[in-house]
Parts: sequence; C-alpha cells; structure tokens
Amino acid sequence: MDLRELENGVNPDNHWYYQSKIQPLIAYTRNLLQRVPELTIIDVGSGSGFFAINLEKAFGDKIKKVCLVDINYTPDEIAATQGKKIEKMTHIPQRIEHGLVVMMDVLEHLEDDLKMLQDIKANCTGKNHFFITVPAFYSLWSNHDVALGHYRRYKINTLRGVLNKANYSINRCYYLYGSLFPMIWTFRKLDNLKKNKDTSKSNMQSFSPFVNNILYRISSLDMKMASANKLCGVTCLAEGEI
Repeated sequence: MDLRELENGVNPDNHWYYQSKIQPLIAYTRNLLQRVPELTIIDVGSGSGFFAINLEKAFGDKIKKVCLVDINYTPDEIAATQGKKIEKMTHIPQRIEHGLVVMMDVLEHLEDDLKMLQDIKANCTGKNHFFITVPAFYSLWSNHDVALGHYRRYKINTLRGVLNKANYSINRCYYLYGSLFPMIWTFRKLDNLKKNKDTSKSNMQSFSPFVNNILYRISSLDMKMASANKLCGVTCLAEGEI
C-alpha cells in the first residue's frame, strides 16, 4: 500500500478497501498453490508490506520467501530484515524463480511502466506468475491521483497493451469495485469542482465502524463477481504468467 495513505490515519488491517482488495489476491495465490508446492512472493512497490505479509500469514510454510521491494526503505530497515524470510530491499531480486510478482497499484506511479515490467521479466527464470492492480478510468482522475503522484489510470485494453509489450502472458483481466463506481465517480467529479483544492492528501480516509462495515460487505460481494466484470470499476486487475 502507498505509505502516504497511512498519513490519513488509514489502517489496512481493518479498512474496508484493503480488507476487500486482498481477497482476489489470496484466492489467486491459493489457486496457484494447488499446482505448485511453494512460492516466493516479490512485492514490488510494497510500502508497508500489507499484501505480501498477509499472504505469508495465510499460507505459512508454502511461502518460501517474501521480498518487499520499495525504493523508500531506509538502510536500517533493510539491515534489520536481511536474510530473514520477510526481507526488505530497494531493488528487484536478481533471480526470480517459482515466484509470484505482486504489484498492487504501482505501475501508475512510474513514468515508464513498460520498463519496470521488462526489468522484472529479465530477472525471471523458469515459470513465474504475476498479480497486478492499477487505478481504472481517466474519468475518475482527481486530486487523489495528484496527491499520490499518479501518471495515468488504465482500462483493460491499456493494461493488456503494456503487459503484451513486455511479453507477459495474461490469463485474466477485469475490474474491481464496479458496484461502487457510480458513487466514487460522483464524489470525484464534485471534488474536482472545488476552487481551493488540497492536492497534498489522497481521498483515502477512515470511516466509522458502521460505515466501514457496510462498505466492506458491499465490496466483498463485488469481489465474488469481479472476474466477470469487463465493463467498469475503480481498479483494473490482471493476472497471469511471466
């Protein structure tokens, strides 16, 4: 997750957005582990490490190694985890084998998203897998994107396009949060009309337990049907092989 969202008091351990968004990742990993004995998780742009760390918690010994890759980690953070099962680093591992490369809302932060995908592929040996999410639809562009340093938002065809250029094999590509799209579209449009815009903070915020629970229930139901959603959503997802 983006560390800047923590500054808004967002706790991914109970926030509806992160608790629902991790569901398709867990389901995908569970499916992979029915076909392979173990996986190494390479979480690129990992930030707090929420997604990869929770995969390790969910699957235990079936996760051989977790590499948290983020350019913002300090030398002390890296030294404290060196050689451990969950290890922080600033560069993609030189050799990726039996890996699941996870990129949760990362590509939109990169001026050259294709180069990152190519760099990862160049370090892959044998059969590896990927799970990628990106923000969807330019119609949702707002101060939230500016605050988080986004270069772009994607549709299925644009995400497929850059993955194809990088020679990634796509199994599925679809949208998440289709049920919330109208509400978020309206909120973003109203936000864009504000004269004195605060572009220093994202729209991600905490809610009361009651509202948080409602949003979690709606988005969890959305996740169960998401793989069939090729129409619209707040997030675009792709999964497949490298």
